[in-house]
Amino acid sequence: MSDTNGRNDSGDDVFDEDAYDDGMDAELDCDRLEEELRQAAAILDPVPAELYRIAVEAYALHDFDARVAELTFDSLTDAIPVRGVDDPPRMLTFRTGELTVDVEVSAEGLMGQVLPPQTARVEVLSGPQSAAPLTADDLGRFACEAPPSGPFALRLRTGGEVVVTEWLRA
Repeated sequence: MSDTNGRNDSGDDVFDEDAYDDGMDAELDCDRLEEELRQAAAILDPVPAELYRIAVEAYALHDFDARVAELTFDSLTDAIPVRGVDDPPRMLTFRTGELTVDVEVSAEGLMGQVLPPQTARVEVLSGPQSAAPLTADDLGRFACEAPPSGPFALRLRTGGEVVVTEWLRA
């Protein structure tokens, strides 16, 4: 005899095969229902092909092993405006661990430096299509003549490490 907690009269746990089988049937029923709902949604409300393509491309931009470099300085919010300067460049600083990336964004393009100085491959991410990769020289300097438009981030590959900056609007 077992109580409602699945224990017999002596207090030992008892395996209830009927309850287990009912649980398995319920799980199979849920799986079947989920599949039927997926099929109905695919017929009645399909995902637009363009949205699906964008989602797949956005997922491709994600680096699971990348460290995220936090924005620690942004001249739009942290700097004092300079009188007489109409369109000053935007200065950004990103940090993760010992690595710092200083970036200047202006109408003429983007330039930056990786600190401590080291060579790196730098990609400007700005949607599904990233720009051609840039190369940081031995002093960590890199430049791109085309300024980013819309949201952008940087992906740096230094040795065996991948670092991605936070996304910002240009």
